[in-house]
Amino acid sequence: MTEQLILVPQISTVPAHETRAQRLLNSLIRRGIVEALPSTCGQTGNRMGWAIASGARRVAVHPERLPFGQPVNGLEIITRRCIYTPTRDFLEEAGCPQCRREIGEPLFESLEEWWPGQTDNFICPECGFEDDINGFLFLQPCGFSNLGFIFNGWAEAGLHEDFLATFAEQLGFAVRLVRVEP
Repeated sequence: MTEQLILVPQISTVPAHETRAQRLLNSLIRRGIVEALPSTCGQTGNRMGWAIASGARRVAVHPERLPFGQPVNGLEIITRRCIYTPTRDFLEEAGCPQCRREIGEPLFESLEEWWPGQTDNFICPECGFEDDINGFLFLQPCGFSNLGFIFNGWAEAGLHEDFLATFAEQLGFAVRLVRVEP
């Protein structure tokens, strides 16, 4: 498995998510960050994605660590409800932003209702505070959404804060950066 940087909107159900995904992809192509035509540079499913392009150097903190020349190096866009967490040493710890108590176990158990779309929200069992599941506090960055942008092989390179801010602005929602390492 290749390490990944995943940008996840901080909302469970992004309205018009496929349209927004296409708009962001078009922007990344115009800026030369990814190639215009899909190829087998991905890692999941049929391995199709958009390969890294030379403009990626402008948005990376450490451009020398970008995966140029690697078979898995591209952007994959997920347009179905998914859970994005680190795969190694994920603690499954979460807290309520209202009462500040640890609520990780019940929150992660609630994903059985979240996953099929029965709800976007979680209710704190300690104080009754209710919000989109992404509104709760997590010790490690993770995200829950019907939209995700997976940059395969980019974890060591990192992304500049201004790129992340522009990305979120174009998307219309705050994003969380989830780092996945094998």
